[in-house]
Amino acid sequence: MAKIWVYAEVGPGGAVDSSALELLTKARELGDAEAVALGPGATEAAAQLGEYGAATVYVSDDEVYTEYIAQPAAQALFELVSQHSPDLVLFVTNYDSRDIAGRLAAKTGSTLMSNAIALTSADVAQTAIFGGNTIVDVKLEGRPKIVLVRPKSFVAEPSGGSATVVPVEVKIGDELCRARRLERHEEQAAGPKLDEAPVVVAGGRGLQEAGNFELLEQLSSTIGNAAVGATRAVVDAGWVPYALQVGQTGITVKPSVYIAFGISGATQHMVGMKGAKRIIAVNKDEEAPIFQIADLGVVGDALKLLPQLIDEIKARKG
Repeated sequence: MAKIWVYAEVGPGGAVDSSALELLTKARELGDAEAVALGPGATEAAAQLGEYGAATVYVSDDEVYTEYIAQPAAQALFELVSQHSPDLVLFVTNYDSRDIAGRLAAKTGSTLMSNAIALTSADVAQTAIFGGNTIVDVKLEGRPKIVLVRPKSFVAEPSGGSATVVPVEVKIGDELCRARRLERHEEQAAGPKLDEAPVVVAGGRGLQEAGNFELLEQLSSTIGNAAVGATRAVVDAGWVPYALQVGQTGITVKPSVYIAFGISGATQHMVGMKGAKRIIAVNKDEEAPIFQIADLGVVGDALKLLPQLIDEIKARKG
């Protein structure tokens, strides 16, 4: 069987990026799954990685992998790949992993495929083109094959396994410690993370101005266990931070309910949310493209409907 590696980003206390667990779930279906975790907390993370299918986890708790950007991790992966010859290396499509994957591809001479949304085998991946309207098969060649996969492409499911932990012993020279991460800032949020929330309420240009996003915050708080999202247009306009952007160049969400206020339905936005189980759209334009994928469409003014909806939910909650 193919040997498939997953690069797992690790946070404080050994917290594993949930997207890495999604990749491991798929990797164990396609072959022999293993994982690589680098940085403080990696050894602690090995147990969870094993639970989700990694038979072997290569770990190092060295701070160099989090203090310095990309180069140390790419070098460690290059040496591990040279020693153990995996057939396929999977990365999550996010900032740090994209940087590391690109450098690994350059070091190995391998072809890198990005923005994959599915893997039908260790040799074939799928991606969406034409704004997500067409799915194409991409044949993967070379060794190792390197693929960046969009978050939420698979469902993370534990297998109940355990992993053999193998320490990573790679010398990281000063020439690889160039770009240093000086500070980390985590935005405080009262509700769930956008990509994990069961309910997402999102706004677009139809909300007219940045201050009206306060209505979405109120609705999210009133519903409970909900998160606020936005389109690229309002992010580019500076109304809300990039962390709220849903779409092809933002976050992919798959909530139980997605409620879109004043969003016309540009294809790049719909790529990031059309996997929701139920989609409710509110827009003054009855020809808005988003109505084509909505389970429930309301033709009306979002700014008039939102206060009424908030009051109604509050009344029903008593």
